[in-house]
Amino acid sequence: MRDDSARRIRWYPVAVIAVLVAVLAAGTVANLRRNPQPQLVADGIPGRPLPAASTLTAASPLSASSDLVRYALADLDALTLPNGATLAGWDGPWRYVWPRDASFVAAAYCSVGRYAEAAGVLGFLDQVRPSAGRWAARYSAEDGKVIEDGREDQLDGSGWVPWATWFCGRDLSRYWPMVKQSADQIVAELGPDGLPAASPDYWERPENEVTLGTVAPLLTGLRAGIAIARTLGHRTELDSWQNALDRLSKATDTAFGPEYPRTPARAVSALEPGLGRSRIGGGADAIVTVLGPPFAPERAEVRTAIERTHGVLTLPNGGVTPGEQWRADGVAWTPQTALFALSAAARGDRETATDLLRWIDDHRTPSGAIPEKVNRDLQPAGEAPLGWTSAIVVLTVAALDRPLPTP
Repeated sequence: MRDDSARRIRWYPVAVIAVLVAVLAAGTVANLRRNPQPQLVADGIPGRPLPAASTLTAASPLSASSDLVRYALADLDALTLPNGATLAGWDGPWRYVWPRDASFVAAAYCSVGRYAEAAGVLGFLDQVRPSAGRWAARYSAEDGKVIEDGREDQLDGSGWVPWATWFCGRDLSRYWPMVKQSADQIVAELGPDGLPAASPDYWERPENEVTLGTVAPLLTGLRAGIAIARTLGHRTELDSWQNALDRLSKATDTAFGPEYPRTPARAVSALEPGLGRSRIGGGADAIVTVLGPPFAPERAEVRTAIERTHGVLTLPNGGVTPGEQWRADGVAWTPQTALFALSAAARGDRETATDLLRWIDDHRTPSGAIPEKVNRDLQPAGEAPLGWTSAIVVLTVAALDRPLPTP
């Protein structure tokens, strides 16, 4: 009889590869069906005027006129209503005020010396601040009422608002009750392990465990609150908040370090002697940028984590996805891409910051607005403009011009 075993052995790897390719193709098709290509909701704000070039910062990594910043400021102006309410976006479900986005807008205005506009934004936040408890996810721009749409309150607002207030550094006594309420809420939320309870964060979804998206802003907010308390001479709060900051800092490093993923790592791997330990699980998250400048003092361990995370989350289209646990649809999000640009600029990595700003600039809409997303076809998608991204871009260019203050 003829022995066909050699022939079968030769063809076996080919068959296995063919099956694997078919499985991967089927999975890709199924994923594309679940996550279709997002399109642009609408392009730009009708009739929004452009500010004069003289209102821009002196230095620009893009061009002498810095159209990117010029359009970003124009969109922030159009999104900010006369009562100080800053819309996250112009259309539909974006036409509300998120404390997170508004805080960045206030800081962006202050970074270019537009303190009156920043005071309007902070003033609106002061009007809607909770008397106790967490900040709501979003508020009505017209009357400041909490939007009852089933979204849980979000603790990260208690960090972002004090940071923006400190960053601007004006009328601190006026905003002291808002800062005190926010920082006191952080203290009240810390458990025996030094970490806060679970809360939705910028991913806008319910969470079963604490995330870095909550912890990182709280660290920043406590440092900012301490600086404000010291300036105003509030000794009681200063001692209480410093103790909370020490506890939260230690707990964060213990639970999240050294990679600082989205959620505390599930396990610890043993490495070669002298190489320390590596944590497994948790998934990279773009919010790791908030653990470093301009939100926190520089640390070598955090810088390594930021650079590693940037590499992990960068997509083939050149932008950044929010995290490893985010849906795998190949769509880049401009706020997270801009956060890495801001982080790089604040840490002195001008090349990375400039490259990312150019990427954002290259993917603006025909009206010049910065979109929320860039899809797999390299087309702008989602809401345009998105106020959060516009604010981060302005801060990034300011950071390239001069060092931004870090609490």
